[in-house]
Amino acid sequence: QVQLVESGGGLVQAGGSLRLSCVASGMFFSIRPIAWYRQAPGKQRELVATITSGGHTNYVDSVKGRFTISRDNAKSTVYLQMNSLKPEDTAVYYCNVDPPLPVFWDKGTLVTVSS
Repeated sequence: QVQLVESGGGLVQAGGSLRLSCVASGMFFSIRPIAWYRQAPGKQRELVATITSGGHTNYVDSVKGRFTISRDNAKSTVYLQMNSLKPEDTAVYYCNVDPPLPVFWDKGTLVTVSS
């Protein structure tokens, strides 16, 4: 069964840090570009960060310098290290391939940043 499962969300104060994890199963993980997406209340889902199979990364402007995406192909896991969190980072965070496929959307992990 093809699956991507997110974890690591929680409640944190502004300025704090969290690390999200995305574990893949049932797919050729190492060759796929993987991305983190997020959806804030009342807003559309947006692409946050992407990492290619070769480790090239890209970020939305609003998180550059604060978030770091990385991957461990041996563990079929992608991470999102989030530092200097802001209340506007509050959202449900999802991982998926890039571009996303419907079959990989999971329930996500909720990140709440208090001011």
